[in-house]
Parts: sequence; C-alpha cells; structure tokens
Amino acid sequence: MQTSGDILDPLALLRLYIEWGADEALEETPQSRLGATLATLDMPGRNAGGPDQLPPRPHPAGAGMGAAAGHTPAAARIARAASQAQPDNPNNIASTGEPAAVVSAREAAKAVPDLAALQQALRDFDGCALKKTATNLVFADGNPAASVMLIGEAPGADEDRQGKPFVGVSGQLLDRMMGAIGLDRSTFYITNVCFWRPPGNRKPTEAELAALMPFVIRHIELVNPKVLVMVGGSSAQGLLGTNDGITRLRGRWFEFHAPGLPAPIPALPLFHPAYLLRQPGLKREAWRDLLKLKMRLASLA
Repeated sequence: MQTSGDILDPLALLRLYIEWGADEALEETPQSRLGATLATLDMPGRNAGGPDQLPPRPHPAGAGMGAAAGHTPAAARIARAASQAQPDNPNNIASTGEPAAVVSAREAAKAVPDLAALQQALRDFDGCALKKTATNLVFADGNPAASVMLIGEAPGADEDRQGKPFVGVSGQLLDRMMGAIGLDRSTFYITNVCFWRPPGNRKPTEAELAALMPFVIRHIELVNPKVLVMVGGSSAQGLLGTNDGITRLRGRWFEFHAPGLPAPIPALPLFHPAYLLRQPGLKREAWRDLLKLKMRLASLA
C-alpha cells in the first residue's frame, strides 16, 4: 500500500495513475489538479520556481478515426499504421513523423510473399522490445487455408513456452467455444496482434502494437479468410481503429479493409476467453455471438 509520502513523490504518483488506468495524456502540457496546495510542498527534485513539468507528449502527424481536436485516440493511431501497410509511395513515409519501428515493420511486411517468409521477417525484426524478454515467437496455429481467421491479443506464459497461440487455460476454453459451433484447429487459423509475450502478461503498449500492426495486416492479407474474428478488446480496437470497449463491439459485424485484400472481410469481435473466465456471467452473450458466427459461415458456404 502506498503511503502519503509516496503519493507526494511525482514518480510514485505517475505509477499510481498507470495502475488506475490513466496511461495517456489528454493535453500537451501537464496540469496540476491539486492547485496551490501541492505547489507549496517541498517535494524531492522540485524546482524552486514551481511544480515540475514533464515534457509534452508529442502527437503523431495527422488525425485518426474518431479523434477529438488536437488528440488522436490510441486505437486510431494503431489503425493508421495498419492502413498504411502497403503505401503507394513508401519514400514519403518518413515525412509523417512515425516511429522508426513502424516504418521498418511496414517495409519488412510488404516484402514478404508467403506465411513462412512473414514468420522469418518477424524473427529478424528488432523494432519490438518484447522480443528480448520473451522465450519464443508465437506466430500462429491451425489451418491457414481455413475460412475463419481468429486474432487474439498477446501470448501468455503457456503460449510463450510452446510457441503457439491459445494453448493455456483460456485457449482451452476458446477451443471448446469454437467446438460448440463445429470448428476446431483444422477448420480455423489463429494468431495474435502481438507475437511475443509482454512481461507479467501486461497489455501490449500502443507503441508495441503499432510496431507489429503492419505484420498483422500482412498476415491477414496472406491468409485472406472469409471471416475474421477479433478475440478481445486490444485486437478489435487495433484492427477496427476505435477506442470503444469490447462490451460495445462484441457481437456486431464490421468490415475489415486492407490494401492487399481483394475485398473487405466480415469481422466479428468476441469476448476474450480469459475475460469470460473472470466474468462467467457473460458466457450467455458469448454464446449468442458464436451463433452469429455460425450463421454467417453457413451463409457463405
């Protein structure tokens, strides 16, 4: 438990904000909401002239989907990196002010001709620090020729050890969910938006997802499934370019577009099985969503 002395430490306060979920600045200049009371305290490292100010957080050039004035939602920034996976004029990429990792990922992803080359390109990619802390690259499992492609969030400890997605407890539940509508790993293909396990099973950061998104988009283009299933909030938000939570997105059909696809792909967000294990009361809604998936597949047969 943090003491009052800890809360007066700016770094401890920032850590507390992150634990509470406040992980994105909404203004260029940090604001003290405690007013003059905090400004008069003799805090370690504080300048005599007043409260310390953190460097303003730069915003990427341009505006994202659903962006408010002067602020681009995280999911929209990730989606923009995805939508430019195969730019018409790659020489102009640097002018957008994008991180070097995103530019490097886009160049590497657009050059791969097949899934084996994509997997090797990910092994060679050094633009995501998660690679250094993970045990294995977790690429994909199942049948790449199947009509259904599932995209989850990030590997956990079991997946990291085995190098395959969804093999732990939540993966076993997902297999049972798919089995309930007649699908198994011979009739669907499965991957994640993040190919390495984040330390402590934390959520991937915006920067990590943006760096990997061109590979995810190329993965979808190469498989070209009839139906795309987005398993969990990070997957749905990143691929759809929205900040809406999974409770608002699940069970609704969307169209997924990418430059290398011959046509848009119907896309359905689902609750992540790990979330259902924590919230078993939502399994009824998850079953309804699975029935929608079954009906759509029957209509495409």
